Amino acid sequence: MAKDILEQIIAHKREEVAALYAKKPSLREALLASDTGIIAEFKRRSPSKGWIKEDGHADIIPLSYQQNGAAALSILTDEHFFGGHDDYIRQARQSGVTLPILYKNFVIDEAQLYAAALCGASAVLLIAACLSKQACAALMNKAHALGLEVLLEMHSEAELEYAELGPDLYGINNRNLGSFVTDVDNSFRLAELLPNDAVKVSESGISNPETVRLLRQAGFRGFLIGETFMKTADPGQALAEFKLRIL
Repeated sequence: MAKDILEQIIAHKREEVAALYAKKPSLREALLASDTGIIAEFKRRSPSKGWIKEDGHADIIPLSYQQNGAAALSILTDEHFFGGHDDYIRQARQSGVTLPILYKNFVIDEAQLYAAALCGASAVLLIAACLSKQACAALMNKAHALGLEVLLEMHSEAELEYAELGPDLYGINNRNLGSFVTDVDNSFRLAELLPNDAVKVSESGISNPETVRLLRQAGFRGFLIGETFMKTADPGQALAEFKLRIL
């Protein structure tokens, strides 16, 4: 009898491991299919601005984003600087979120990729400014082996050499990670230097629907927006109103 129970346990473990490696909901495909491309972000805190929504609940706001028309979600998981946690992605999934979720953190080791896959993320952020090109390539390969897509974030023309690694999505961060100064013109400047077939994502500092329209004309398909929504009383409703002003 003991052996039979052990066999059942191991059989179930094999299913769990297979699910860990299985392909997740595609962030790339979601953005290509969306008419707005909004990646709504669950972001409770910022190193430069302090608490944005200290009482924000991961089992409420992400699902509200989904219900109000987000193409995908981004969830901050850095705890020390951003008040995030891996559990927030689990809570979002348990609340009913089925959209692709970006694991938003400063990934420097493959252990974090396993954490992303285990908590239910669909894609991970890799930041050129944090990694050598060789390390970035290795992490990208490992992420793909775990069924995760990669959004590769670049900020300057010098970092665009990382684009040749061929990520699933090419991000341009409008925020300087050293000074935290934001300039949306950064996306316009760098867009034409990326491959023509790249799925481009503009990150940070987007607060005006007109900016989204102009960025779409410049070739962007994704727009990562966090503080604009999170600083309001009802982030999901703020997203719905923002989206109406784009269409």
